[in-house]
Amino acid sequence: MEPALSKKCHGKKFMWDGQSYETGEAALEAAETYKKEGFEIETVAEGDRYLVYTRRVSAVHSQN
Repeated sequence: MEPALSKKCHGKKFMWDGQSYETGEAALEAAETYKKEGFEIETVAEGDRYLVYTRRVSAVHSQN
């Protein structure tokens, strides 16, 4: 069964990065890369694999 494409954590919507990681360490390493790029991250253990969910709020620019 495929993981959920999105997940609510702390009232916020996170999107799965599409990868399944064999170890928690590998998932955390990927998560740190996303974090450095400005994403909020959540890691989830699901069965024998680990998943990374990300979210980033884009700034809205008003047109004047």
